[in-house]
This record gives sequence, C-alpha cells and structure tokens, in this order.
Amino acid sequence: MHHNKLQKIFIALIASSVIWPLLAQTAEDVVVSAAQNSDLHARVLAASCAACHGTNGNAVTGSNENRNAILAGRDANDFTTIMLGFKNGSREATVMHHHAKGLTEDEIRQLAVYFSKQKPTGAVLLKPQTLKAYHE
Repeated sequence: MHHNKLQKIFIALIASSVIWPLLAQTAEDVVVSAAQNSDLHARVLAASCAACHGTNGNAVTGSNENRNAILAGRDANDFTTIMLGFKNGSREATVMHHHAKGLTEDEIRQLAVYFSKQKPTGAVLLKPQTLKAYHE
C-alpha cells in the first residue's frame, strides 16, 4: 500500500514539473511566439522570390534594362501597393500576377515588411563569359 501511494506522488510531481511551466506562459510569450512564426513564414515566402529577385531581395541579372526589381530596402507601402496591383490585375506583368494571386494580402504585407528590413547590397551586374573557340 505504501509503495502505491509513493508511486502516485512521484507521478504527480513529474507531471506537475512538465505541465506547470507550460501553463505558466504569459501573454507576452504567446505574442513573441506568434511574431517569430510570422517572421519565419515571411522568410519562407521570400525564399521563392529569390529565384528572380536574389537572396534577401538583392537581384542579380545581366543588364540594367532587364534587371529584376531589387526588393531589399524597398519601402513597405510601395511594395504592398505594387504587389496588390499585380494581384488585382491593375498592374501589368509577365509572371508576377501569378505569384501575387497565390498570396493573401496579409502575406503580401509580411513580405513587404521583410524586404523593407533587408540591406540592399547594390546592383551587381553579371559580365558575359568569353568562351574559347577551340577545345582541347
């Protein structure tokens, strides 16, 4: 009998050491967690932009005329307006309307904030490569 009672007390102590810290979360902890999740979600969304707009929004392409937009450091309101224009069709595009239509307005705002916080590295133009006319 005594062994059973000690076992129940031990289980209660273990359970309380796991459960009480979870229950003790403050509202601030929950808000921080939500903000961290939002930032992570924005970074995941931004990763798909990197194919054309470069890592962290710093586009690299062949010439000034054909360069994709540099998103790093762009004003968040400007970014949002442009993306909503792509989304609703009021702004012409070759492929951006497809991307924008796949985003919610909240996701567009998250991306706007994310890219506005990125540091522009300046335009880096790629130089054409010269290939040798002969091969060994």
